[in-house]
Amino acid sequence: MRAKVLLIEDSTSLAILYKQYVKEESFDLFHVETGRDAITFIERNVPHLVILDLKLPDMNGEEILDWINESQVPTSVVIATAHGSVDIAVNLLQKGAKDFLEKPIQADRLKTSINLHLQQVKLENLVEDIEAKFDRNRFHGFIGSCLPMQGVYKIIDSVAPTNASVFIIGESGTGKEVCAEAIHNESKRKDKPFIAINCGAIPKDLMESEIFGHLKGAFTGATADRKGAASLANGGTLFLDELCEMELDMQKKLLRFLQTGTFTPLGGSRELKVDIRIICATNRDPLLEVEEGRFREDLYYRVHVVPIEMPPLRERANDITTLATHFLKIFAKEDSKKFTGINRDAESLLKRYSWPGNVRQLQNVIRNIVVLNNEAKLSIEHLPEQISHGAKTPKSKPIQSIPSHYSPSVMQDVTTTLSESSPSESKDIDLSQHQATGITIRPMWIVERETIQQAIDYCDGNVLNAAVMLELSPSTVYRKKQAWETAEDEQQYAE
Repeated sequence: MRAKVLLIEDSTSLAILYKQYVKEESFDLFHVETGRDAITFIERNVPHLVILDLKLPDMNGEEILDWINESQVPTSVVIATAHGSVDIAVNLLQKGAKDFLEKPIQADRLKTSINLHLQQVKLENLVEDIEAKFDRNRFHGFIGSCLPMQGVYKIIDSVAPTNASVFIIGESGTGKEVCAEAIHNESKRKDKPFIAINCGAIPKDLMESEIFGHLKGAFTGATADRKGAASLANGGTLFLDELCEMELDMQKKLLRFLQTGTFTPLGGSRELKVDIRIICATNRDPLLEVEEGRFREDLYYRVHVVPIEMPPLRERANDITTLATHFLKIFAKEDSKKFTGINRDAESLLKRYSWPGNVRQLQNVIRNIVVLNNEAKLSIEHLPEQISHGAKTPKSKPIQSIPSHYSPSVMQDVTTTLSESSPSESKDIDLSQHQATGITIRPMWIVERETIQQAIDYCDGNVLNAAVMLELSPSTVYRKKQAWETAEDEQQYAE
């Protein structure tokens, strides 16, 4: 879509001249002669850029700029002014105008200014879009804003609109089914059924019937026809959880179904065809299962089109506090308890624990605390012994070790290979000779931290905009900020 530029100019001859200047450019220039016509135009069709003359027949340009600001119109304004009004134009820059053009406006100056500001508008919109995509702390059923989860969200965004098979890998309790539902709800199949089967919870003798259905009399106890998950999910999504638990014979039948899209119910003689999307999940290492002969290699490559690895809770840093607070408030509301938040010392212990049961375990722990207590704040005294006195979190992998099977674009967006410096890496240095000359040398990590924090403060807490100013990847800024906060928590706990 071509950009729209509105020229507010009372001189028809100048407007014709300016239109001639830009007739070959890749934007559309519209012209109005009065302030009232300008407001009417903007209300009906917001332009990307406004070129505003200061002197108009019915009002001055400053009034229009004030109206744009008060109405929060998402457009940029460039002031067109005669030589004697430059001081006024400069004052209007403080009111939000982006630039001013001194009359008579030359062709090259006009074209350059318009294109420059249109590019800036495009960049600002792009930054907002990236921020909305990148900095999400809630996404469908997920809660969490850490970098590994941002990577998961981005892959879901990319794969959901397609029909590609997805293989979700992760420890028990990390949210594999939530991930599958998010893919379904983001897809074109969202209005169709989402059918989930836990392959590890169904006896092997009933697995074929559960997936493909059966006819009356197919086996002892089959007293009526029954549709299987494949039929129920027609047009939608079939989620096969714990796929590696499936017996080899059934894996062979599943492979044929995935290749042809057809199946025959138990006891039937006619093949049925369905249109479904397959999403699989496992808490095992699928390649190890293939090597050990427990999982068919051909089935593995059939379903392993787009892999998603769910990060364990111990690698999600500050998400632990966010999730715990979320569960605490929900359960407190359900049970009419007083809990409203978590004390800082308890937060530190929650973040240091290894959480072998991941999010499911955290949810159960918080549920137990709410049921047995009724305080305003969750404190150390409320925590189970294995958390308050138990194992600390094992050294987790660096955040940049997001699985290598992610696409290069995701790796570029979510991770960075820039080296880190931290307080723990600083060395004791004899600075006596430098102090003698009045020179103060500080560790690089302190200078780096102050610079990044200053940029974040300048951008009113917007980390993405701060990263743009610092010419750093947003993931680098997020990761460093996260590392500093974790170090502070650990230091406070040690004290």
